[in-house]
Amino acid sequence: MSTRFMTSAEIREAFLSYFESQGHTRVASSSLVPANDPTLLFTNAGMNQFKDCFLGLEKRDYVRATSSQKCVRAGGKHNDLDNVGYTARHHTFFEMLGNFSFGDYFKRDAIKFAWEFLTGDKWLALPKDKLYVTVYHTDDEAFDIWHKEVGLDASRIIRIGDNKGEKYASDNFWAMGDTGPCGPCSEIFYDHGDHIWGGLPGSPEEDGDRFIEIWNNVFMQFNRTADGVLHPLPAPSVDTGMGLERISAVLQHVNSNYEIDLFQNLLKAAAKIIDLDITEIEATAKATNKPIEYPASLKVVADHARSCCFLIADGVNPSNEGRGYVLRRIIRRAVRHGNKLGATGTFFYKMLQPLIDVMGVAYPELEAQKLRIETALLKEEEQFAKTLEQGLKLLEGELAQLKGTIIPGATVFKLYDTYGFPTDLTADIARERDLTIDEAGFEVEMAAQRQRARDAGKFAIDYNSIINVEGDTQFDGYDSTQGQGQIIAIYKDGVQVNEIVEGDEALIVLNQTPFYAESGGQIGDTGIFKNDTGIFEVQDTKKSGGAFVHQGIVTMGNLITTQNVTAIVKADIRDATARNHSATHLLHSALRQVLGSHVQQKGSLVASELLRFDFANDQPVTFEQLQEIERLVNQEVIANTIVSTELLNIDAAKEKGAMMLFGEKYGNEVRVLSMGSVQDEQNFSIELCGGIHVKRTGDIGLFKITSEGGVAAGVRRIEAITGEKALDVVQKIDRDIYTMNDLLKAQKDQTLEKVEALASTASSLQKQIEQLNQKLANFQATELLNQVQSLAGRSTLITVVQNVDAKSLRNLHDGVKSKLNHAIIVIAGVEGDKVSLIASVANDFIASIKAGDIIKYLAQELGGKGGGKPDLAQGGAPLNEKLQPIMASLPAWLEAK
Repeated sequence: MSTRFMTSAEIREAFLSYFESQGHTRVASSSLVPANDPTLLFTNAGMNQFKDCFLGLEKRDYVRATSSQKCVRAGGKHNDLDNVGYTARHHTFFEMLGNFSFGDYFKRDAIKFAWEFLTGDKWLALPKDKLYVTVYHTDDEAFDIWHKEVGLDASRIIRIGDNKGEKYASDNFWAMGDTGPCGPCSEIFYDHGDHIWGGLPGSPEEDGDRFIEIWNNVFMQFNRTADGVLHPLPAPSVDTGMGLERISAVLQHVNSNYEIDLFQNLLKAAAKIIDLDITEIEATAKATNKPIEYPASLKVVADHARSCCFLIADGVNPSNEGRGYVLRRIIRRAVRHGNKLGATGTFFYKMLQPLIDVMGVAYPELEAQKLRIETALLKEEEQFAKTLEQGLKLLEGELAQLKGTIIPGATVFKLYDTYGFPTDLTADIARERDLTIDEAGFEVEMAAQRQRARDAGKFAIDYNSIINVEGDTQFDGYDSTQGQGQIIAIYKDGVQVNEIVEGDEALIVLNQTPFYAESGGQIGDTGIFKNDTGIFEVQDTKKSGGAFVHQGIVTMGNLITTQNVTAIVKADIRDATARNHSATHLLHSALRQVLGSHVQQKGSLVASELLRFDFANDQPVTFEQLQEIERLVNQEVIANTIVSTELLNIDAAKEKGAMMLFGEKYGNEVRVLSMGSVQDEQNFSIELCGGIHVKRTGDIGLFKITSEGGVAAGVRRIEAITGEKALDVVQKIDRDIYTMNDLLKAQKDQTLEKVEALASTASSLQKQIEQLNQKLANFQATELLNQVQSLAGRSTLITVVQNVDAKSLRNLHDGVKSKLNHAIIVIAGVEGDKVSLIASVANDFIASIKAGDIIKYLAQELGGKGGGKPDLAQGGAPLNEKLQPIMASLPAWLEAK
């Protein structure tokens, strides 16, 4: 019995439509950069965006959800990078189809939904005799549902035990962490046929490609505490996942994911871009009636194009750390494999358009971010070309010092890891010189790196330590800084208690509060709770699900659960924070007007002292642009227009033109904030925001940018202030100019002219000083020649000079060297409390003594740092009593070499 044929796009839509018909809410894919989750490098599963729902920390207006989630596994704990291109199913980017229940349905419905979608005639219509399932070995409930209710023969249900070395460590037992929600799994496998090698799960041949997992039902049934005990959850949940690429291979009657429609289009496009002739490969496949065997390198290019383009679209930029470093590695790996296929010049950035052609409808951000993605990819390709050149120079230097015929594994790894230098290219160069590389040593270094990556992916989070508060807090603080509330919960040291007394640090939850809980970059409110029995100083306010948690300390008396309190927010801090928050919205709009619509918010902080706004932009903001941004914001402040808020459904908010951050989670009803003058029937700024704001833009008072700089590749940061703090800064500038004019004996309008003249004079004097220093260095150099001695047959100068900085020391050294050939020169220069060191060794002596070794020895003995090349090295150290003895002992140290 054959399966029907469906395209990847048809399967994605069928899955989402099916679960919508079963009462699930269709939820858009979240960003590949996890929001507020420090445990993840990238989004790697469909459940990531729902983690707080499963933990009970967030409640949404639905209890059933379905999504097609973008995922990347290329770094940290989940890293498939090195396997991509060489196996049938490994990818850096993939789509995970999922359905989720947050305390609603459980095993029975989850299993029946999966079976109906996979085998139902209206849906995928997979042959039932091609499917097998696994259950956790003690999960009799799931076994009985499959066997007695679904009707699956017991021989097709496989029990999987603890096959990973410890209790509950199993392919069929899932855990969010060492503690917290966990439970058994039930996986569904598809049999590709006996013409493909492989065995059933649990068998010795399970790693083969015949039986492929296509669906996983995770039943979050327990809460595991630190002692390892499993406690039943009061509201069990369901998390499922099915890889779109894998099920597409099944529905398109192929065994490899790279044979599905989506990848066929990308592979052919990559071959055309690289100018790789694949007609012979296609002809052979057609003649033998076999799948097209594309080169592994072509698969790498096609796969990596997806992850790179989507990561950049979601705000990641190539860099030397974190997510940016992983992206850089993926890009460089793709470029290297393209070069292996014969690609010349830049080519990888051209893969974006073919990707848009096949995935742009489902993921419109690709088209929306097209210019930014292409620019980032092209820039990185060009940079990689320069890096390869640097790597070659480094390799030449290493080969010049090589003893023997084997290039050490550590050197090969350094070239690979630091410079992205292909290992096979290192091997090719070695062969040309009758050398080999230490492959075993290289693998040892690679294994160590993989372990570091795995360790970096382990996060010791005790999910039981997270305060999970039942019930919601009503927020009454938009129009007031004072109100009444009843204490509904108190936590001390993570444990719920009924009473707290003076000196106790605690968390208090009220049924209603005027205190704003930290959200959207705005800090939480501070203030006090008070009643007849005590006073509680609120030091911060945060959210836990729908509850507002007030963190602080009892400063007088005691407080008891169920008591009423008067809650008073510090009004001056609240007002200052509101000014900065409203100014942040105006700043965001002004940035887009001045720099372009590509500007996207990448983070923000709104406090009473300042506002900080991170945004996507590849170039520094010029002084002129900063002034224009300031002018636009202050223009809106002066206009003193009303700031309005309204609750709209999400579609109405979009129609109104509200700016929405891609990847953020929005409910069906959102709070729309509009401010500023109206142009073309739209306010200057329209955004979704639940924060605290001014009543009119004039309340901001004054907006002043205090700094602009880079915080990551492609991300800039602006800090600014408002109100009285902005006035303080402006007045300080005036005071500084007044003081400067007084010193310069200048009128206010002459400040710049006087400073320019002073700078010109200072520059001229500096040049004269440098010329005099050079003459002095030449004079000193001649004098120092009298101190030259012979050590082990080598002319050697060792000396200490006073009142010489690092630059002058280099000039002095060069003067000595010009007069002293074939020698070892070591000079220590003292200035203030610092010692500068320089050493050079003539080429004749490098074989036995190196300048870098001399400087390392001296710096280490003196408590400083230094190093360099065999012929020239420099360093520095703090001045101490060891200097003279160490320099005096140096001749003996050199003679021993």
